[in-house]
Amino acid sequence: NPVVIASHRRLEDDTMKVLVTGGAGYIGSIASEVLLCKGYEVVVFDNLSQGHRAAVPDEAHWVQGDLASADEIQATIRAHQPDAVMHFAARSLVGQSMEQPFLYLRDNVVQGLNLMEVCVELGVPRFILSSTANLYGASDALLIDEQSPVVPGSPYGESKWMLERALHWLSETKGLRYACLRYFNAAGASKYRGEYRSLETHLIPLVLQAAAGQRSNITIFGDDYQTADGTCVRDYIHVLDLAEAHALALEALAFGNCTYNLGYGEGFSVREVIDAARRVTGVEIPTTLGHRRAGDPARLVASSQRIRDELGWTPSYANLDEIIASAWRWHQWHPDGYVD
Repeated sequence: NPVVIASHRRLEDDTMKVLVTGGAGYIGSIASEVLLCKGYEVVVFDNLSQGHRAAVPDEAHWVQGDLASADEIQATIRAHQPDAVMHFAARSLVGQSMEQPFLYLRDNVVQGLNLMEVCVELGVPRFILSSTANLYGASDALLIDEQSPVVPGSPYGESKWMLERALHWLSETKGLRYACLRYFNAAGASKYRGEYRSLETHLIPLVLQAAAGQRSNITIFGDDYQTADGTCVRDYIHVLDLAEAHALALEALAFGNCTYNLGYGEGFSVREVIDAARRVTGVEIPTTLGHRRAGDPARLVASSQRIRDELGWTPSYANLDEIIASAWRWHQWHPDGYVD
């Protein structure tokens, strides 16, 4: 396979410039950090509705702008002339998408299409979509691979699938090269950046807030699933491994389009995550039992065998305790998150 190259050399230019949308958010800011460390030039574009200016690396070019405005996108791309776009900017709360579907079916899709249209118009040749494994819905597969049926599990998953299909047709009709990376739960932190939201819904940061005394307990939503301990099983991927995969996918576009699932091929139950957090923090984290949440499948775990085989992606942090420990260190250093 020509994509398997030992050096993972750059596409054409060692000083390639990448526009990172949502680069003030959790994943986008750490992806920007990794790209800068690899020698790329980075332009961060974010409206700060969910992100934090303080999360943007100092070395990145900063543009405060909104994907709802084609004019702002055009001005940014004309000014900086990126060689590629990494698109992280999106609403991403599955539960919220079930309650407010238009925020996802309209905003995520229209704003993503705005970005793609300007890229095509102004000749940006490469596009990386940070997608989601939520587009597989409630799969019965032990490990979900790229051939698994696409049945989005929420309006959020549907919005990402619509953008994936748009990229397919823009490749067919306009020659835009693209990569789609699908994953479930990013977690952990780099030395300088971590996960912080004003409205937190993700399990690991919630558990760490409880360990830090910032919330009284953790609610376990159902303990009667068909899993070993009765709680839902999910896979988690360290955000640095996730960022590395995005960089590899960018390099792979020299050879054509690609779609990859990301994960470690191993899932952990809610109780296992809480127990790991207790080990890492040394705190007895209180829990309460709640009812099942609508739409929560018992098990969702992605296979990443394709990207391992084709790009040589080798995760560096495939250990739950290590993921949580990195998040805990960042949380202790930044107990109030980012101060903008």
